[in-house]
Amino acid sequence: MMSLQQQIIERLGVKPTIDPAAEVRKRVDFLKQYVMNSGTSGLLIAISGGLDSAVAAGLCKIATDELSEESGKEYLTLGVFQPYGDQSDISDSYAVAAAFDLRYKAETNIEEAVDEIALEVEHSFKQLGIPRHISRGGKGNVKARTRMVMQYALAFDLNLLVVGTDHASEAITGFYTKWGDGAVDITPLSSLNKRQVRQIAAHIGVPKSVLDKAPTAGLWDGQTDEGELGILYEDNSAYLEGKQISQEVREKLEKQYLKTEHKRSGIPGI
Repeated sequence: MMSLQQQIIERLGVKPTIDPAAEVRKRVDFLKQYVMNSGTSGLLIAISGGLDSAVAAGLCKIATDELSEESGKEYLTLGVFQPYGDQSDISDSYAVAAAFDLRYKAETNIEEAVDEIALEVEHSFKQLGIPRHISRGGKGNVKARTRMVMQYALAFDLNLLVVGTDHASEAITGFYTKWGDGAVDITPLSSLNKRQVRQIAAHIGVPKSVLDKAPTAGLWDGQTDEGELGILYEDNSAYLEGKQISQEVREKLEKQYLKTEHKRSGIPGI
């Protein structure tokens, strides 16, 4: 009988090692085929300034450039920047766009929309007789879901597919917002762990400022993935490669996996 670790690895499709060039080719072809089959005009990718969206943006641009050259018809990659108010590292988002020569870029600041939703939620709390502010985590989820509302509004009128940045190291921990950054049309990184995403990033020329920064969902000041989860991506990646890690971290990782099963499953019904 397979161990839980083996079951997780098989379910998420992670390889113990990768050839970055071969993985780029496979994922670019996957994107190209999906765009062609869908009859859309290209891809939309939200570029946060972090590693995962930078890699996805690079793959998208390669895919649409190749489609345009092969078909004689223009296919585009639209890069969307979505700060909440002032974003201290938004220069990294623009650096990614420049590195991959994205011609089409748009900035949609989510601050006013998010604050208005949060205010309406707090009015509802008051009506329920429990006056309080929306929690930090609750507002963080509103931010993630508002970003997707804006992405899909753009994608609908421009006939684009919304590309996700989720990968296996996020899937195992459920470290994404349900119906937020997890609500997309296609995920070209899904069978990679974080270490492998970083290998591909180096291969395709992601800016060094992005390669070296601490992973964060950007949901509040000072938030980092590893700090919030209490699990290092090095351990997470080693686990998904079938390696042995400390029992304490393994148990923590598997507990997180089981707790977040609802995020990886379809909507239940009867």
